[in-house]
Amino acid sequence: MMAEINVTNLVDVVLVLLIVFMISAPLLQSGIDIDLPKTTYVDKELAEGVVITINKKGGIFIDDVYSRPEQLEEKLTEYIGKKKISAIYLRGDKDVKYGIVIDVVARLKKMGIADVGLVTKTFDEDEPR
Repeated sequence: MMAEINVTNLVDVVLVLLIVFMISAPLLQSGIDIDLPKTTYVDKELAEGVVITINKKGGIFIDDVYSRPEQLEEKLTEYIGKKKISAIYLRGDKDVKYGIVIDVVARLKKMGIADVGLVTKTFDEDEPR
């Protein structure tokens, strides 16, 4: 007797799993909806670091976790201690009040963090500057 393996069912299952993963992968990307300001130059070489995000309403997030402004220093110190990362990147919506950004930068400077990277995006080629 010759035994054959029927791979039709295996192929069906693999294709279904592939489709499920293709549909669900974009949904797994977390993030805060902000519109970054545009510049002509963006630094492509970024080290691993902590991302602080300020949304349109002035909400402050440390790596996508909300933090009250008065608790920023405490939570950031705790977060940096766990991750052992020194690089800080500040993302802010283009419509955020400048005073909120300056307040966050001042809090970071008070903590002894002098090197803060500002995250932006570049203009599209067909977009006016």
